[in-house]
Amino acid sequence: MANQDYILKNRQWLEAKAREAGVRSLDKGILYKVIKSGAPNGKQPSRNSVVTVHYVGKTINGKTFDSSLGGVAPAFRLRDLIPGWIIAMTQMRVGDKWEICIPAEQGYGRFSQPGIPGGSTLIFEISLLGVS
Repeated sequence: MANQDYILKNRQWLEAKAREAGVRSLDKGILYKVIKSGAPNGKQPSRNSVVTVHYVGKTINGKTFDSSLGGVAPAFRLRDLIPGWIIAMTQMRVGDKWEICIPAEQGYGRFSQPGIPGGSTLIFEISLLGVS
């Protein structure tokens, strides 16, 4: 379980991030910044889509906890992922690369995962490569 100081630090980080230039917000407190845009008419995933992505996941201290770079881009059924990914990715188009900041409540909540303390804001850089 997460400690209160860590949870507060993560919330403060998100509040500061929201004020940065180019950062926009989505439902449930998710923040994103467009790094690269795909075609305006590119395919958008739905909750039931299988998405092919490359991604790097970090915590607010900059520590990488997961990455698909250097390997084959994985494919996931979007509805099987954490809520923050579902909310953000259904707004993306093939070819987009976004930085997504997911509050703990839309990630793993108060529960720890390998390399991720409970209460963590999750920061992902996601490139949407394909939708089926």
